[in-house]
Amino acid sequence: MKPILTKRLIAVCLLTLLAVLPILAVLRALFFGEFENWQQLWQTTLPDYLINTSLLMILVGGLSGLIGTYTAWCVTAYDFKGRKTLSWMLILPLSAPAYIIAYLYTDLMEFYGPVQSGLRTLFGWQAGSYWFPNIRNVPGAAIMLSLVLYPYVYLLARAAFTNQSQGQWHAARSLGLTPRQAFWRVALPAARPAIAGGLALVLMETLADFGVADFFAIPTFSTGIFRNWLALGNKDIAMKLASLMLLAVFALLIIESLSRKGRVATHDARAVESELIKVSKAKAAMISALCFLPVIFGFLTPFCVLAYYALIQGDGQGGAQFIQYTLNSLSTAIVVAMIAVIIAIFFAYMYRENESGFLRANIRLATLGYALPGALLVVGLLAPLGTFDQMISKFSRDTLGWSNSLLLTGTTIALIYALTIRFLTVSFNSVNTGFEKVPLSMDHAARSLGAKPIHLIRNIHIPLLRSSVLGGAMLVFIDVLRELPATLILRPFNFETLATRVYWLANDERLREASTAALTIILVGVLPVLVLNLFFVRKRSS
Repeated sequence: MKPILTKRLIAVCLLTLLAVLPILAVLRALFFGEFENWQQLWQTTLPDYLINTSLLMILVGGLSGLIGTYTAWCVTAYDFKGRKTLSWMLILPLSAPAYIIAYLYTDLMEFYGPVQSGLRTLFGWQAGSYWFPNIRNVPGAAIMLSLVLYPYVYLLARAAFTNQSQGQWHAARSLGLTPRQAFWRVALPAARPAIAGGLALVLMETLADFGVADFFAIPTFSTGIFRNWLALGNKDIAMKLASLMLLAVFALLIIESLSRKGRVATHDARAVESELIKVSKAKAAMISALCFLPVIFGFLTPFCVLAYYALIQGDGQGGAQFIQYTLNSLSTAIVVAMIAVIIAIFFAYMYRENESGFLRANIRLATLGYALPGALLVVGLLAPLGTFDQMISKFSRDTLGWSNSLLLTGTTIALIYALTIRFLTVSFNSVNTGFEKVPLSMDHAARSLGAKPIHLIRNIHIPLLRSSVLGGAMLVFIDVLRELPATLILRPFNFETLATRVYWLANDERLREASTAALTIILVGVLPVLVLNLFFVRKRSS
């Protein structure tokens, strides 16, 4: 092995070690620690965590799968007014964090909220004389999460329906099957791997959710980890809960990997204008209305209500203070996006240039972070970081006679470290997809002319990968901007971001003040969503 390759391999291994450090720390809790804590968990809170988390994942998976698959099929197969507009608007709810949606609908539907107050005024109802659903429970949380997570299923299902074989569809129709029968017997089975992949992402996001479950007071693994670590100070139990959550993550990753088996690339896509199914005006209107409902409740209603709240009241903290929250969010997001993209370019280049199974396995391990819930990532990092900080403090005190505070724990360094691990997957997938489109012959030609790897990346790859790099950086930027669990615990003292500002105000029932920060997050979140749709359109046209 060449020395230069050895150095790169060592660099990959070191980066992988830093990325999997929280996983190793959490896995350790499965086999070490006090055994009595397992018994205490089983006898007290663990059954509630298991039941609530499992039920939430089942409900969110079912609702998201139904909404995402139905809307994807409608905009792909049927000819109705507003189809093209809905095809990109159905992605917009992805820009709104689930916890903001939960805060908003709770405020709208509470007893003194505008919905119940309007119904009492309209029908003359009195308190206690009517029944109104309570959304602060597991089914309500499932609806809130589904409103913003169904686009994961929608995007992958739409891509699958678009690229399905034209010949299969015509064969089914020529045998006398109606469009509905052809959907159930041909289109849906062919799209099953894509839909299963989207559902795996939805379930991972549901497992990782903290904001909605915490606001609705639902005991889940995420809220249990935070409660035991912060409120009760029982770190061993928190680590054991995180280890069980990690096993669930591994199971979902296996499901997602299995779901990709059986995907077949077809080049005679059927969803062209001439192949759209013609329907009556009444059915077209019904399809359009049903497809528009997720957009109304998942994006337009929250956006309009938050805009109204921001105009009539907004954040009372003052312009300078709010600007500081925004700058904290933006600076953190920019730094993490830059670091993640640089590492992603290095990983993607190494993945492209080497077929070593060991090296590629290291890169895959290092880019596992997106599957790690924020709560799991935090407890997995705090233990080794705290130990390392104590070792440094002890060495400096005993050797140099210098007493210093902790270097990593409770600093922006720890926050940036955690967020980079969490979202490195996003940047790597985007950059690696771009690398796959650059022919290797171009690399060989440049090397034959004496180009070194750094010059090859800088002068050839990066200009060709500009859209992939910018797309990956933008997606990481937005994910960091709205990340809540990791930021809540790892941020330095008095370091507030837009996400934490929304969290604290909403928990104090001050949603109108939180509307300014929430609206800012959603507005900025729309940008990558539109970029995501643009990439999809380009991929479809190519």
